[in-house]
Amino acid sequence: MTDIPITRRRALALALGTHAIWGAMPIYLMLVKTVPPLEYIAWRTLFTLPICLVFAWYLARGNELRATLTSGRTMRTLVASASAIAVNWYVYVWAIQTDHVYAASLGYYILPLVMMLMGLVFLGEKLSRWQTVAVALAALGVAALAAGALTTLWVSMTLGLSFGIYGLLRKTVAAGPLTGLAVESMILAPLAAGYLAWAGTRGDGLAIGRDGWETFGIVMGGPMTAVPLLMFATATRALPYTVIGFLQFASPTIIFILGLTFFGEELKPAQLACFVAIWIAASIFTWDLLRGSRRARQALPVTP
Repeated sequence: MTDIPITRRRALALALGTHAIWGAMPIYLMLVKTVPPLEYIAWRTLFTLPICLVFAWYLARGNELRATLTSGRTMRTLVASASAIAVNWYVYVWAIQTDHVYAASLGYYILPLVMMLMGLVFLGEKLSRWQTVAVALAALGVAALAAGALTTLWVSMTLGLSFGIYGLLRKTVAAGPLTGLAVESMILAPLAAGYLAWAGTRGDGLAIGRDGWETFGIVMGGPMTAVPLLMFATATRALPYTVIGFLQFASPTIIFILGLTFFGEELKPAQLACFVAIWIAASIFTWDLLRGSRRARQALPVTP
């Protein structure tokens, strides 16, 4: 099953765009702050599925979708990836709703290290000497931040590990970005519908419909999920996983800044140390990538 090939530059733009959306996600989640996390995740799943199916129909991916649904190996991988992203969604929404913005930010600071380690171990990717220096410096920054947040470290570790596993599975599965997300949504949809049917008979019932802005936020869970995940999956399949991993520092930095400004959380010395170390590391990593790209272009043979 093949994807439409894209250039490295476009894949990089998609990855950065994804992180801009994910970084701003805490502001959007304020619309659904009083919705129980599990109910929101259930609605998010159900509103994502029709978006994926419409795109699959429009792009004529019916054959790919049927082939994926009948492949036992592919389906087992997508069941695993659907489980990983469901855990990630739930813990992230819970963290934002309960004002643990820095814990969420730390989780996505840990994530790049997890992804780069997975790229090295499972995909045989390599880091240059300067990229290794950058990763080591970023790891020191994350360690400083983790040392100041031990009580919520479980939140951060769950977020980092669950999305790292999700990204690795989506990079290696024999299904394109759109088809993979559609099938993941199909896998989770019966569980989501069953939970909502049960929750609707309990207590005050379901949150949807009780307030206009809140309902709008719930419905927007579909596009807010589908669009960045499709962008991420497309970029992940076109770029080395170590590069994708390092780009992950963008969204938690946006979340970190929002924690300082929009959410008014206190900046602690460990958090400042982490911020400075990671952005020095990001500068080194980016410089080395650009240097390598220039060398690769210069090494190309000149054709008459």
